[in-house]
Amino acid sequence: MLEWLDATPLSIWLKESPSVWSNPMVLTLHTMGLSVLVGSCGVLDLRLLGVSRGIPLAAFRWVFRAVAIGLSVNLVTGVLLFIKDPITWAASVPFLIKMLLVVASVATVVPIRRFVLSDAANGEITGRTRGLAVVSIVAWSAAVTAGRLLAYAQP
Repeated sequence: MLEWLDATPLSIWLKESPSVWSNPMVLTLHTMGLSVLVGSCGVLDLRLLGVSRGIPLAAFRWVFRAVAIGLSVNLVTGVLLFIKDPITWAASVPFLIKMLLVVASVATVVPIRRFVLSDAANGEITGRTRGLAVVSIVAWSAAVTAGRLLAYAQP
């Protein structure tokens, strides 16, 4: 299956095309999507940890639309980056660690979203929610670092 994917016209184009519209554009969009995704989560996480307490949590509801957009962009571009070299990435331990960190990071968004959109968000922020914010910051930071280190894991 991986050999077939590696031999598809899309994979070959991403690997070999000198066009700025191939791999450079995919990498640029992946970076931009990551910035929106992690930046939005980071802003909300910091608010949950007490930064800018004067701003009500309801003012941060926009974050979830930004997270959805950033995650969508990164899902599409991430699949394209995987298709570019599926044999290498499928066997790469650093890549698998990055994917686990991304899943863990995204998993923190669901309960945080539930809290922010609930009536409880008008009251005291729970210790559990603060803990999720810390886990989110650490997991996203580790995922970004692991993703950056993948440049050195390539053959």
